[in-house]
Amino acid sequence: MINQTPAFDVISLGILVADTFAKPIRRFPAWGTLELIDYVDMQPGGCAVNTATDLVRLGFRAGVIGNVGEDGLGDFVLRVVASRGVDVRGVRRDPKVGTSFTFVMIAPDGERAFFHYVGANGTLTREAVDMDCITRARILDIGGTFVMPGIDGEPTAEILRRAQAMGVTTTLDTVWNSEIDQYATIKPALPHLDYFLPSLGEAQLIAKRESPADIAQFFLDHGVKTVGLKMGLDGCYIRNRKVEIKIPAYQVETVDNTGAGDAWRAGFLAGILQGWDLERIGHFANAVGALCVTAIGCTAGIKSLSETLAFMETAKPRRA
Repeated sequence: MINQTPAFDVISLGILVADTFAKPIRRFPAWGTLELIDYVDMQPGGCAVNTATDLVRLGFRAGVIGNVGEDGLGDFVLRVVASRGVDVRGVRRDPKVGTSFTFVMIAPDGERAFFHYVGANGTLTREAVDMDCITRARILDIGGTFVMPGIDGEPTAEILRRAQAMGVTTTLDTVWNSEIDQYATIKPALPHLDYFLPSLGEAQLIAKRESPADIAQFFLDHGVKTVGLKMGLDGCYIRNRKVEIKIPAYQVETVDNTGAGDAWRAGFLAGILQGWDLERIGHFANAVGALCVTAIGCTAGIKSLSETLAFMETAKPRRA
């Protein structure tokens, strides 16, 4: 059965986090000492929240599915995300565990280090995932694989399989976690992915291969239809059975890299929704990612669809 009247352009299933940003972190204080910072802010974040927020900024209808705690941080995340225009009806509240939290430490050059509490993201289960929301979307985007133990592995594969059976396009991104067997965890999901969109580093961990071409071929051989690799300052690499493209990043002044990967994914999904070819999708995804890093926070730098397209008209590609 195919859903003919989708209520959402994208449903993002994944991690929801209360993020606190601190800048600049020039050095870590020794125990018992103190260092001063110039800026601190708290914002909702996490892969699902970031991508859904970015899509709404770009002019699309987006919702999130995930878990938060029944605590003040959970109240904060839901209130602010809803105020951005993101549908939060798919978010469950767990009274037994706190809302996920990340302390983001930003260096003067924009690079980051993190302290993270998994919290309620770790208790999301297959039974709690609202399949009705998913089957009312054009795209199901899963963001946070490898740090959602309640649905990672076979449960994720089942969610993707059911979504595809209802005519929903499926996409997935991962989160760095070197403490698990990444390949064994994600293998069941790969045959059910229309688009797999990890960072190059995460893909290297999974595939145990180095070059983008070899990595992409590995995932294509496992049933993925299209692979898109985020490569930071080197842009992106996109490949399927017919097309192979490497697209350079845009030149911008970096303020904060946080959320850039989720922004790139939002741009990629926007391109799918627009019906663009893969080359145009890659350029647009790079543009959304580039604008993201020009402001502090995961979503503050994101512009509208028309503004992003205008940026692409004048922005210069980064030289290799």
